[in-house]
Amino acid sequence: MSDFTTRPEIRGTFGVVTSTHWIASAVGMSILEKGGNAFDAAVATALTLQVVEPHLNGPAGDMPAIFYSVDTGRVDVLCAQGVAPAAATVEHYSSQGLTLVPGSGLLSTVVPGAFDGWMLMLRDHGTMTLRDVMQPAIDYARDGHPVLPRVAQTIAGLTGFFQTEWPSSAAVWMPDGAAPQPHALFKNPDLAATYDRLANSAGATREDQIDAARHEWREGFVAQAIFDYLADAQVMDVSDAKHSAVLAPSDMADWRASYEASLTYEYHGWTVHKTQAWSQGPVLLQTLAILKGVDLGSMNPNGAEFVHTVIEAMKLAYADREAYYGDPDFSEIPMDVLLSETYNAERRKLIDGSASLDQRPGRVPGFEHLADACVERAQRDFNVGPVAAQEPTMSHLTEKRGDTVHLDIIDRWGNMVSATPSGGWLQSNPVIPGLGFPLNSRAQMFWLEDGLPTSLAPMRRPRTTLTPSLAEKDGCQLVFGTPGGDQQDQWQLIWFLRFVHFGMGLQECMDQPLFHSMHFQGSFFPREVRSGEMMIEPNVGEDVIADLRKRGHIVTVAEPWTVGRLTAALREPDGMLRAAATPRMMQAYAIGR
Repeated sequence: MSDFTTRPEIRGTFGVVTSTHWIASAVGMSILEKGGNAFDAAVATALTLQVVEPHLNGPAGDMPAIFYSVDTGRVDVLCAQGVAPAAATVEHYSSQGLTLVPGSGLLSTVVPGAFDGWMLMLRDHGTMTLRDVMQPAIDYARDGHPVLPRVAQTIAGLTGFFQTEWPSSAAVWMPDGAAPQPHALFKNPDLAATYDRLANSAGATREDQIDAARHEWREGFVAQAIFDYLADAQVMDVSDAKHSAVLAPSDMADWRASYEASLTYEYHGWTVHKTQAWSQGPVLLQTLAILKGVDLGSMNPNGAEFVHTVIEAMKLAYADREAYYGDPDFSEIPMDVLLSETYNAERRKLIDGSASLDQRPGRVPGFEHLADACVERAQRDFNVGPVAAQEPTMSHLTEKRGDTVHLDIIDRWGNMVSATPSGGWLQSNPVIPGLGFPLNSRAQMFWLEDGLPTSLAPMRRPRTTLTPSLAEKDGCQLVFGTPGGDQQDQWQLIWFLRFVHFGMGLQECMDQPLFHSMHFQGSFFPREVRSGEMMIEPNVGEDVIADLRKRGHIVTVAEPWTVGRLTAALREPDGMLRAAATPRMMQAYAIGR
């Protein structure tokens, strides 16, 4: 392959930070320079991402992280995905005349998870004080940062709605009565004050102070402000009606972020770690299991045969996601079968030279009713057109939709973090007066019908799309990920396959043309299905696009350099560190030395 890349692949031995915004990456690197470890840097980076990419994530959103700790010698998952409120039942939502959970507004809110998750990581694995890691985010919120054009455009597209329906959002995002201009200095003094007050939490030790901040978040002044607002709030959402919240003080007070084991799969010598089935993470492992018996290495990594084969494998794995995934604390998930060699050998036989236009979940013994329900749902008419705030997407779609951020960090000792924070977007809910941030809208991933692993139910985790990755082979350790909702595990998979099979470097893999399928049920309101549809970047060439169409794919050609926001970092066995970030949208950046 060519050595030419859009950016240099960062190499060093001291530390690397790569994230979806250059300011956040610089903040993370500054923490490493001050002697902090990867966990300290991850928290500081993440809090800064909440300030500079508020259309993509916020403090009241959600966050999974996969991390390796030198102290434990183990890979673990941190789950900061909040659960459905105790009063969130199918009956209550149906009584409101709803058939889907709205994509925005108070009924779409689950327990805020991100802040508590970051504090848990800092307490248990970090070394620096709460003030040290929070101060950069406080400074950028108080003193200002150059607002991204996409943030400015998102706010501009919602100015009338904010002024009419969400005045607390208008006050924060339009302080002068209009959307900020691209690259103008933008401040969020309310968020700065909230974080400054949390950073002042009292405690005898570093750990006590962090726990005090968590308490202030769950039951102190933050929770008080949230529930003072929710007491009589009725909020317009994408259902074109106003609804009140079901989130209650006890929901926040009783919930904690937690740790759990990762789910793994062996692929060509790599052990790939993902989250459990409360996220879509296992779909990447399933697709690897389907492709394990295919000679991908003999294909052109940008050719029609490679694209077709990967697309068809992803369709099969995503169909199983829709049928079987959900919160393992509430439902039996047949993951042993879904990742088994026997099962995936049969799934692999379904791939031929033509594009499938059918939804084809596998039929797992004892779970056939879930496969039938999946097909029935996909056959409904969910193509209801564009709405004001809905699924995470990329730059080729409307500016009014939220998305996600990502970070990968490795320190000089070998600690590493991959995290995909999201939710709590400026588009998801009104800003809580005085706090400077909105609640999340993650409940839209539940179904309002009983008997499914993804049915709305109290205290259940939504089956989120957030899905960081960590992989290991022969002393090498790799962390990677991307924003992008349903596309996250598609873009990561394509990047990983090219890395494993074609000898490309981190940055070279990132610079290759990307593609994804829209064939399966969307995770976000309005839960569209686009059978046979796929999107691909034009630099694969007209011949490849024509070949794919001849095979039966419904191909949308994206604008150049608009698909995917990947970042990645790697540690070699000798301690050499490498990092890369996509050039797409000119935001993500890798830093290291």
